[in-house]
Amino acid sequence: MKKERRFFKGIWICLGLMATLVVVYRAQAQGHGPKYTVDPSWPKALPGKWVIGQVSGVCVDAQDHVFIVNRNDMTDKEAEVAQQAPPYIEFDPDGNLVNSFGDWKIVPNITHGCTIDYENNFWTAGNGDGIIQKYSHDGKLLMQIGNRGVVDTSDGTLKGRALNSSHTKFYMPSDIAVDHANGDVYVADGYGNSRIAVFDRSGKFLRQWGRQGTKEEAAAGVGGAFMQVVHCVVIGNDNLVYVCDRQSDRIQVFDKTGNFKHNIWIKRESNLPDNWGTTWWIGFSPDREQKYMYVDDGGDEQVKILDHASGEVLSSFGRPGHQVGAFTHGHTLAVDSKGNVYVAETDWGRRVQRFKPVN
Repeated sequence: MKKERRFFKGIWICLGLMATLVVVYRAQAQGHGPKYTVDPSWPKALPGKWVIGQVSGVCVDAQDHVFIVNRNDMTDKEAEVAQQAPPYIEFDPDGNLVNSFGDWKIVPNITHGCTIDYENNFWTAGNGDGIIQKYSHDGKLLMQIGNRGVVDTSDGTLKGRALNSSHTKFYMPSDIAVDHANGDVYVADGYGNSRIAVFDRSGKFLRQWGRQGTKEEAAAGVGGAFMQVVHCVVIGNDNLVYVCDRQSDRIQVFDKTGNFKHNIWIKRESNLPDNWGTTWWIGFSPDREQKYMYVDDGGDEQVKILDHASGEVLSSFGRPGHQVGAFTHGHTLAVDSKGNVYVAETDWGRRVQRFKPVN
């Protein structure tokens, strides 16, 4: 009997050591990725009495100038003593404001996200509307798809049933990617519809893919079945299309015609659909191979850094909170040519922060 006890005790000790080694290995694996520190000096103060609302988008141009998308929602108290900043604000690499543009009567309702295309144009959407817009780098409206205030629903209003089918309008779109090869425009549509809609450079509809999925399809990782919010779309240097299926805790990867390739998962200990979700926005490191993928995990209030090839989480930065370096509703991100990461916060965060790589 004593020999049996010693035998089983030895087994449990071995199992315990193995479990400990697994935990240590995982911790070490997540410590091998790039490390970042917040830059509290960036950006510089805004002019006059400007106040920004929720910052729902951030994007970077070829000169490492940073654009933010500002919402028209300053508080009543702020309105007594300050002035609402313009919809779109441009900073130079040092954080100085160099330009601003946009008319609140013309921009999409509830501005959401931005991207700079290969011709240095600025694109944005609105998740309270049915349009996307294209501006020149200095702020001239060049193109709009859809009519402001009209959405792709059964009655054309935000209260209607999603149709997921229009060739001329959207239902609360969230993000845009532009193909540098031919100028095709890929739209994450978005908060109301459940699709990627593709247009040519003139705004002519070409194709679409995606539909509202079920809980079972989300759990099984079925391609093209999206849960609740199709939050971002990015075209990688590998010519694949990366789509944030936010409440499914995954990034769905497609070719440009919509053929599903694979999933990149960032799972939490929760059932799907995840109320907040983990995959809010993505960016890539500036090297040609785009070795690292940066994922804004708004559910955990962190930026996760993944090995692009394998999808393994290598490291992370950020935490919930209001102090410098923490996030309150970290919403979107962008990466510049030096590897700096910019994170924009909505809700009560209402700021953009820069994180610098630690050598």
